[in-house]
Amino acid sequence: MPTLFSSLSDRLNHIFSKLTKRGRLTELEIKTAMREVRVALLEADVNVAVAKDFCARVSEKAVGQEILKSLNPAQQVIKIVNEEMIALMGSTNAKLIVAPKPPTVIMMCGLQGAGKTTHVGKLGAYLKKNGKKPMAVACDIYRPAAINQLKVVCKSAGIECFEKGTQDPVKTAKEAMEYAQHMLYDTVILDTAGRLEIDDALMRELENIKKAVDVHEILLTIDSMIGQSAVNVAKTFNERLEITGIILTKLDGDTRGGACLSVKAVTGKPIKFIGVGEKLQDLEPFYPDRMASRILGMGDVLTLIEKAEEVVTEEQARKMQQKMARNTFTLEDYLEQFDSMSKMGGAQAMLSMLPGANRLKGAEIDEKRLMRQKAIIQSMTTKERQDPAIINGSRKRRIAAGSGTSVQEVNLLLKQFDQTKQLMKQFKNGNRRMPF
Repeated sequence: MPTLFSSLSDRLNHIFSKLTKRGRLTELEIKTAMREVRVALLEADVNVAVAKDFCARVSEKAVGQEILKSLNPAQQVIKIVNEEMIALMGSTNAKLIVAPKPPTVIMMCGLQGAGKTTHVGKLGAYLKKNGKKPMAVACDIYRPAAINQLKVVCKSAGIECFEKGTQDPVKTAKEAMEYAQHMLYDTVILDTAGRLEIDDALMRELENIKKAVDVHEILLTIDSMIGQSAVNVAKTFNERLEITGIILTKLDGDTRGGACLSVKAVTGKPIKFIGVGEKLQDLEPFYPDRMASRILGMGDVLTLIEKAEEVVTEEQARKMQQKMARNTFTLEDYLEQFDSMSKMGGAQAMLSMLPGANRLKGAEIDEKRLMRQKAIIQSMTTKERQDPAIINGSRKRRIAAGSGTSVQEVNLLLKQFDQTKQLMKQFKNGNRRMPF
């Protein structure tokens, strides 16, 4: 299963691995490597002008005498590439604008199919989790079932959806503002209409909504999988509306990354969030430094830690530590780990955030196999989960039948669990050091 930007990451790591094999670098070797980097960027759908400027800046810094004469010039070149990539994507995390007097108004815009309505719900859930009181407004009266879709999304996110049917969207936006002020909502998210392609009527309507209400944020949702077209879409919306930020969607399905590396350079407007999955929680604030680390195969440990902190409380972590120390870890705890991994985006997503994971050949994780293992544990009785030693042949056959698996798979799970407990025991007794 390809991970975020895996194609570009693999290409860049292959190019840099050739540099690291050499003790010293010549100016010609660096420029040859940067030509390869430029090809890799273009194949990843990075804008042509952006790729050219990026490689020119890296080459200019990398051929300096202090780099060529350093003890490890290859690492210096990679450091420069990392720094320039961070600068290309905006240098720092761009936070949402907050109105001096509530409510803050966020207008979501974009083409049909980019995931705009879904991300209204995701953004609402994100703001609610961070202590805000958001409300969504249905301003798309053209796309069939758009209002119903927004209602469903808002219900899942636990936020209110304000709608007035198919009346003029400008009028709906005005009425929504009055309602939000009366009900003390501090954030209003306008779900505006999209089109299959940009047209003047769409832009005029968005401009009219912007004039009618005091909009603080204009977030453009862009499908990252449309490649270089994403840059053209962003450019056009920015010229007409002066967008304040971008949400890149479907990054979990895009292994290239061209849009991510291009839109800030072309529009001058920051990427504020990225959509990395279909679930409501699959919305992440965009950090250029973390994204550069992912692209260059250095992992993203900070995001991994943040995800873990959202899923596992301090109390749960403390109890788990105590169980490991006392060697009282059970299959119920094992099951809890499966659920935690799922909430964090799955085992493969977690692996992709670890430094060097892209260089682990055959490190693909079979998520379906993990689901079967989870089903096996769920088919056990409470007593069996707490004391696997009682699981004899007849119990194994019952568990296999109940989980839709085989006795062999039940045996394999029990063996893995026993090995895990033995490993914990060894670490506890100090016989072995942690393997990192």
